[in-house]
Amino acid sequence: MGNPNLIPYETIVRATSGEPEAVDEVLRHYSKRIRFAALADMIPLEAIQPPHSPALTFPGLEIRLHQRRVLKDGTDIYLTRLEYGALCYLAASPGRVFTKAQIFEAVWSMESESCQSNVTNVICNLRKKIEPDSRRPTYIKTVLGIGYKFTSGE
Repeated sequence: MGNPNLIPYETIVRATSGEPEAVDEVLRHYSKRIRFAALADMIPLEAIQPPHSPALTFPGLEIRLHQRRVLKDGTDIYLTRLEYGALCYLAASPGRVFTKAQIFEAVWSMESESCQSNVTNVICNLRKKIEPDSRRPTYIKTVLGIGYKFTSGE
């Protein structure tokens, strides 16, 4: 590219996760620095699709990884850092059984010694937020004597 003051459109789209409002805001903010003629050469005129955003999708539950969002039946669910970490860790490998120690080490990023109650509390709170009935979970199942596994919710 010739002009170092120009921002490639692909960079703007990547930095804003392709959200149209965010792209417009960036373009509005930098409009004084970007010459229209040069920008027109860089932006294709056909409709631009936002980049693919990885998501873990299950019946009634969607985890949008790049946005750090969880939707239950299309509604945003607020999760703490530990709840979100535990959910992503389990949901990334549906059907795989994880011990409480494995979950603790992956989510807390430290060695586990007496992690049992920490993991149990996070899973309990997570179930209250994502499960249709937290007393009869469909997504996060307890594997007695071992730990937990994520199922597709069907």
